[in-house]
Amino acid sequence: MTRESTDYLRRLKTALTGDPATPLAFLCNFEVEAQWARHHVGLPAPAATPTAIVQRMEELGILLAGPGDVLVVKHAPDEGYLRYLEEDLGVGLPAVLVPETTTEDRPTAEDLLNSPRALDRLSLLGRRGARLMPMGTSESEEKLAVSAQVPLAVPDATTFERVNSKIYSRRITEELGLPAVPGWCCESLGELRHALAEAAGAPGAVVVKDAYGVSGKGLVVLDTPAKADRLLRIVERRAARTGDDRLAVVVERWIPKRADLNYQITVDRRGDVRFDFVKQALTERGVHQGHLMPPDLGADQHALLRRAAAEIGGRLAADGFFGVAGIDAIVAEDERVHPVLEINARLNMSTYQGGMTELFHQPGHVALARHYPVRTAAPIVFDDLRRVLGPLLSPAPGGRVVVTCFGTVNAGTANAGTGDGPPYQGRLYTLLTAPDHDRLAALDEAARAALSGVLQPREGS
Repeated sequence: MTRESTDYLRRLKTALTGDPATPLAFLCNFEVEAQWARHHVGLPAPAATPTAIVQRMEELGILLAGPGDVLVVKHAPDEGYLRYLEEDLGVGLPAVLVPETTTEDRPTAEDLLNSPRALDRLSLLGRRGARLMPMGTSESEEKLAVSAQVPLAVPDATTFERVNSKIYSRRITEELGLPAVPGWCCESLGELRHALAEAAGAPGAVVVKDAYGVSGKGLVVLDTPAKADRLLRIVERRAARTGDDRLAVVVERWIPKRADLNYQITVDRRGDVRFDFVKQALTERGVHQGHLMPPDLGADQHALLRRAAAEIGGRLAADGFFGVAGIDAIVAEDERVHPVLEINARLNMSTYQGGMTELFHQPGHVALARHYPVRTAAPIVFDDLRRVLGPLLSPAPGGRVVVTCFGTVNAGTANAGTGDGPPYQGRLYTLLTAPDHDRLAALDEAARAALSGVLQPREGS
């Protein structure tokens, strides 16, 4: 029997709309920070555009949304993958809406605005009571809400932009009296110059982060005086060339750590705050790699995170925000918890895992949400992947692998060569569950081994 909406989704809908049955139109606009950053001056860097993998990550929303909802995506999900979710996993799925006019270089909301048939369908959903649920609101999603006459389920773009700045995160952490990573907020060239001069007075590296950087972008580690001087000269030259010395960055001490953490809160429209969960975040050079559940934390460390969550949630509510917020934290090598590295007041990777962990992460077991690099000789279908993973996809005493996003496997294929050229480079998102850490590690290794070669499409697939 196909499952209905998860409790996780019903709680989210209640917090955002007051009704657990409100239909939502999910728009998973990953890296919406790029839209917010347009109004601010960050570190000098080439203009970035979303990668094919980031765009295909929209498909992650299919496991957060439920029956009665709709997921808007640029690319229709693979039919075999949908059958796997419904028939093998028993997941209740949303409807899928693909704009008839899409381009790879603009947000999906803009695709909808240029797709009359899809826009009409979204408008019909709005007349039936649906709300628009973006990962985070930018001007594009605001325009879509107005054009389709579908009210937003979350705050406006101005609110999102204000509370998602790393400068905002640092300032409210200090104002709330929470243990903060030593550092400085810099809103001008002069403030950056002062921060780097002060940082040079103590040993150790510092990291400079764009106020709206995401996934390791807009982040520079300065571990020598020469690197700090070089960065400062680059910013000085830009200011001299443009006549604008504005800046939006934070400078923070680099703290040796035992673990990265991510915890999530939900702030409802009345300002009440719910602590959803905490996970160990797996990162590499600032880029998200996955989550381990549960994290290795003591009772006092848990208590500090819950206190921080309540205070941050209350402050977000006071500043006009409601919705989901993910908060990054670290456990230092000395076991001291720094409960706020940054606040991502939007849906997070952890958010999209919520329904699946409810369904498949058993109490007392361990789970790992992670992605694997995948190389293919040509675009493949889900059934090709099923043959490669085989019994790993089925329940077993040693655990199982659940595929949480297949579309990213074929990302970038439009730019790949043909014939004997290099294989396509994609990514497979999964959730692994097992009774203990040893069997989880064995399952992870088995999945790595199965995916290590170049995957071949079956003839005729």
